[in-house]
Amino acid sequence: MKPQITFWSGVGTVTGANFLFEYAGKKMLVDCGLLQGEKLAPVENRKPFPYEPSSIDFLFITHAHLDHVGKIPKLVKDGFKGIIYSTPETKSLASLILEDSVRLLQREATQDGVLPIYEQVDIDRAMAMWKEIPYHTVTLVSGSAGQPDALSVYLRDAGHILGSTMFEFSFTEEGKNKPTKVVFTGDLGNSPTPLLENTENLTDTNYLVMESVYGDRNHEPVGERKQKLMDVINETVKKGGTVIIPAFSLERTQVILFELNDLVEGNKIPEVPVFVDSPLATKVTEIYKRSSRFFNQEAKDQIAGGDQIFSFPRLKFTMTGQESNGIERVSGAKIIIAGSGMSTGGRVTRHEIAYLPDPKSTILLVGYQAIGTLGRQLQDGSKAVKINEQQVEVKANIETIWGYSSHKDSDHLVEFVQNTAESLKRVFVVMGEPKASLFLVQKIRDNLNVNAIMPERGKVYILD
Repeated sequence: MKPQITFWSGVGTVTGANFLFEYAGKKMLVDCGLLQGEKLAPVENRKPFPYEPSSIDFLFITHAHLDHVGKIPKLVKDGFKGIIYSTPETKSLASLILEDSVRLLQREATQDGVLPIYEQVDIDRAMAMWKEIPYHTVTLVSGSAGQPDALSVYLRDAGHILGSTMFEFSFTEEGKNKPTKVVFTGDLGNSPTPLLENTENLTDTNYLVMESVYGDRNHEPVGERKQKLMDVINETVKKGGTVIIPAFSLERTQVILFELNDLVEGNKIPEVPVFVDSPLATKVTEIYKRSSRFFNQEAKDQIAGGDQIFSFPRLKFTMTGQESNGIERVSGAKIIIAGSGMSTGGRVTRHEIAYLPDPKSTILLVGYQAIGTLGRQLQDGSKAVKINEQQVEVKANIETIWGYSSHKDSDHLVEFVQNTAESLKRVFVVMGEPKASLFLVQKIRDNLNVNAIMPERGKVYILD
């Protein structure tokens, strides 16, 4: 059988990554994520998988964001009995992310009068199937070394979040001298980032499955993002307002804390109370503290010099609901970092109810906001929004800093492809809104003369 890929989810949408790669009789999934943000997402997530889970031999996880790991326990519950592979850091973070998500899914199911799509026991079973592979390690997945049916995988740093990886599958078909290389990028980091190493370059790639969240636009220059963060905080604090930053618990919160640490210690913003109002973000930050070996040199140098990069005066991590409720009773200017990153739920929505009507305050969006989310409504200029069935006027200042996205922008996605353009036979552009994916497809074709397409959901693509 010729190697082939079927794109079951994560096509025409940013979330819900789920791709089936088949070779030499083996079936391998890359990522198994929840669809997020869209109105029909709960219905779609509940549907049976379009393949038989018990037929899947391996599951490879690029990183621990919920839209890449969120349906793993459902896959296990529905019959998957294979092996799950990822970096050690992805496994640790995924365990936290899934345990947090199960509570949200149970609450959602109760509201809808249905059973949750999985429970804690399914998460426990999934973690027992999970094996770790470090970066820059060749692992024989199936077959015998040197034989035509041999399939190996090599992990490269994607630079997106802690532990994020690109999976480079290699195999040599009968009658061919050179191996074929198929790479699934997962999400690609917005390098250089304040914390992590840059995305590694690819070489000799023949087939590339790549993300396109920002396929049709560019971020601000790197030097501007920190300046804008400082300006927004200073302007809001001067008015005595509150800065609310809806932020993902994984990566975005840690990056913002790192930047705030530098601004506070450099006397570039006033020392006001800063609240990280997310138990999950607090736990994730502890994992980041233990994983500094994966940071870039600048961050390592700061730590070596004695700087606690996720700690500064007047910073408080609020774990309990009682502590969270007390934040609004703190008078004067303050900064609140809370999930979720797109304001689809979590503690940030309660703060938005309180401060959206306040013209002195600012909602600072620091990343992609999916269509249909509250964050997207605010970004698009809505004058009133509904939160938890409550109509809320929008009088607060709404700001966006694109540069803190953990995804590459359009020009850098093309640059990433260019490094391996000579060997490419085809690029599959996925994980983006249709206009972003199609724009990037055309840009790769025009600029690099590389065969790029946005694949169709459910269609089988033979790698020939």
